[in-house]
Amino acid sequence: MAKCLAARLGYVYLDTGALYRAIAWKVQQEQVDATSLRQIQSLLARTVLRLMPGKKGLSIWVDGQAIDQEVIRTPAISQLASCVAALQPVRDWLLPVQREIGGEVGVVAEGRDMGTRVFPSADVKFFLDADLEVRANRRQQEMVQQGQEIHLKTVREDMAVRDDRDRTRTVDPLRPAPEAIMIDTSQRSVEEVVGHMMEIIADRL
Repeated sequence: MAKCLAARLGYVYLDTGALYRAIAWKVQQEQVDATSLRQIQSLLARTVLRLMPGKKGLSIWVDGQAIDQEVIRTPAISQLASCVAALQPVRDWLLPVQREIGGEVGVVAEGRDMGTRVFPSADVKFFLDADLEVRANRRQQEMVQQGQEIHLKTVREDMAVRDDRDRTRTVDPLRPAPEAIMIDTSQRSVEEVVGHMMEIIADRL
């Protein structure tokens, strides 16, 4: 939905969750202990992460290597990214990377702390939610389209664990900004939600 909204507005789409997945990918590649702040800080110190514009939007480069989106969207990377995202050094390290993009062009940023920390002065903030079962079904279908075979129960359980971790973490927990517009997407299509968001944006801007 964020990607479609960005296309409708002619803005850049920024998937900030992919940045945490990219860090998780490097943690996995180097077999770093994700619970060790010393090891994580050492990894960040020798990491170069860049967002490069392309025909399909922004692509992520880690240490000069383009990262395939499918590689960072496996269940293992998803869980590891959720753990890494709870670490203050990682969030602090990625904060200027995200804000740099937001300061240069019109951006639709998708992420769990966009309205509360990364872009607290955003012109319009939305907080999208849906029933867990609906979200799990959507995610499984997305993974199947990417060629990943995974059981719905596994997707649902992994998602529930991630949600709980993100909501209860002490560092930038998942929560709506006070001024965010809440939208339940459970019974709405992508087109319906984006249309509703466009109406709100037209009234606000």
